[in-house]
Amino acid sequence: MTINEIQDNIIEEFSAFDDWMDKYALLIDLGNALPPLDEKYKTNQNLIEGCQSRVWLQADYVDGKIIFQGESDAIIVKGIVSLLINVLSEHTPQEILDADLYFIEQIGLKEHLSPTRSNGLVAMLKQMHLYAVAFRAKEMESKQS
Repeated sequence: MTINEIQDNIIEEFSAFDDWMDKYALLIDLGNALPPLDEKYKTNQNLIEGCQSRVWLQADYVDGKIIFQGESDAIIVKGIVSLLINVLSEHTPQEILDADLYFIEQIGLKEHLSPTRSNGLVAMLKQMHLYAVAFRAKEMESKQS
């Protein structure tokens, strides 16, 4: 499934609810469904700077695709982590770099987050983008050697 197809599914899922309390409940459910992150990945290196709550993000490069894993100690934030992983994980670095993450606007996520959570969302996206840049550079390096 492409990044845009996944985003469209998320938009459809969230559009079933008019009330933001129901959307928060969906976010919480998504967070609860996120597999726990192995303790070995809960390191300072994987901690996202700029988040009020603690968020860990692990990225592995497997068969040309980036596999993201993550966790947060805050339930809503864990749901946001789950959404981002759902959209970006198991895609190539180039697909991630080329992605326009329109679902965030379309489901109204940014405007319904507190400023600190919104900053955290931006920080998570930035970190995922940086992983894609790093893995893309490694791809280019290995092609040249």
